[in-house]
Amino acid sequence: MQINHSKQLNKYSRVERCFTTKKGGNLAFHVNDETKRVVDNHDILSDYLNYETKTLVHMKQIHSDLVHIVDDADNFDNPPACDALITNKKNIPLMVMVADCAPVLFYDDKREVIAAAHAGRAGAFKNIVANVVESFAKDFHCDVKNVSVSVGPSIGVCCYEVGVEIYEEAKELKLDYAIERRNGGYYLNIRSVLKSQLLEAGVLDSNIGISSECNRCQSDKYFSYRQNAATGRFAGVIKLK
Repeated sequence: MQINHSKQLNKYSRVERCFTTKKGGNLAFHVNDETKRVVDNHDILSDYLNYETKTLVHMKQIHSDLVHIVDDADNFDNPPACDALITNKKNIPLMVMVADCAPVLFYDDKREVIAAAHAGRAGAFKNIVANVVESFAKDFHCDVKNVSVSVGPSIGVCCYEVGVEIYEEAKELKLDYAIERRNGGYYLNIRSVLKSQLLEAGVLDSNIGISSECNRCQSDKYFSYRQNAATGRFAGVIKLK
C-alpha cells in the first residue's frame, strides 16, 4: 500500500493521519465497484493504521457546508450526510473521500480534537473550512491558533477549467482572485481559496500545509474524476490515538 503522510501533522505523535493513493484501491461504495473489493480495501487500510474498520466514520458527501459532530450512532455502516466530521473521541478514525476535491485534515494538539473535511468548488465557495474552525472554537473550546491543517492532493489550477458561470459566481463571492484566465478559459485555484479562508478564520499561516500535487496531472497515482468519470476515490484519514 502506498500512503502519503501529512507533513504538516507529522510532528504530532498522538494522531494517526494519511492520504491514500490508487495503490490503496477505491474506498467508495457509490462508484459501481464490487462491495467486497471496497470492504477489502478498507480492511487493508485499517490494518495499516491500526483501527477496526467498523469504527471508521466516513460521510455521505453532499457538497455542503455542514459540519457533523461525531456521536455514538456514527460508524462505518451508518455514515452521516455532511461534508465535515469533527470529534475528540479517541480511536474513532474520520475519513474524507475525494477524486479531485481537496481532502482537508485538522488537528488541535492541545485540546485533542480532530476533523476531516471535503472541500471541492461547492464546499470552498460555501467556506466549509471556516465552519470547521468555528466548530473547534465553539463546540470544543479550542484556541484556533492551536489548530493545524493539512490539505491533501487535489485538482490544481493547472487542470481545473470552469465555465463563465463559475467565474461570475466567484466574482459575486469576492473569490475571483482565485480565477486564472488563459487561452480564453477560466481556471480555478481551490487551494488559494482554502488558504485565504483558513487564514481569515484565524488559523496561523505556519499551521497550514497544502499539497502541491495535482491528482489529475498524476492520475496514475490518484483517482481523478476529471480524468475519468468512472473512477474510484482516494481518501484522507485522521484518528486520535
